[in-house]
Amino acid sequence: MKSEKFWDKAANSYDRVEKKDEHTYKKIIEKTKRYLKTSDIILDYGCATGLISIEIADNVKVIHAIDISSKMIEIAKIKADGRKIENIEYAHSTIFDERYKRGSFDVILVFYILHLLEDTPKVMQRINELLKPGGLIISATPCLGEKTFLSILISLISKIGVIPDVRSFKISELEDSITDGNFEIIEIECLHQGSQQYFIVAKKI
Repeated sequence: MKSEKFWDKAANSYDRVEKKDEHTYKKIIEKTKRYLKTSDIILDYGCATGLISIEIADNVKVIHAIDISSKMIEIAKIKADGRKIENIEYAHSTIFDERYKRGSFDVILVFYILHLLEDTPKVMQRINELLKPGGLIISATPCLGEKTFLSILISLISKIGVIPDVRSFKISELEDSITDGNFEIIEIECLHQGSQQYFIVAKKI
């Protein structure tokens, strides 16, 4: 799987790269915590090296953290063990894993993954199915479609296979992808004007 190999290769340098935007991560963590309860069962879909799930673990009951990269999962586990966090269950898996049952989760986190999906409607349908009634999807997504030059550049780089396929959302398209999945958007904020990153919280209808 091309994208799995890409993320395995990126795993060791992932934290170093992401820490350059530490201010945005801190903002995401702070905003996410406002929606969490200590009784919540969470799915962190595309958890990468656990940058966010590790920081919110104290605020919830259990986190099921999944990623398609086994290397990312290995790093996340080491970090969680180092901080003696015991309520995160890591799995090298996808959201279509059959061990996750309908109505299992209070909140599903989708940070920096919606623009990488091959079939957004199918994934949104699955997220809706996995959430309890009134459950939340909390996301952060770059909307590269708002930056025409950047959008063209990324498209070219992904076509030659340097990076996985990236969807250049316009913010209106991202909103439609979420609401079309039977969700009601309850918060939306641009986290970073330069890269047009949007934080969106939506409730299962």
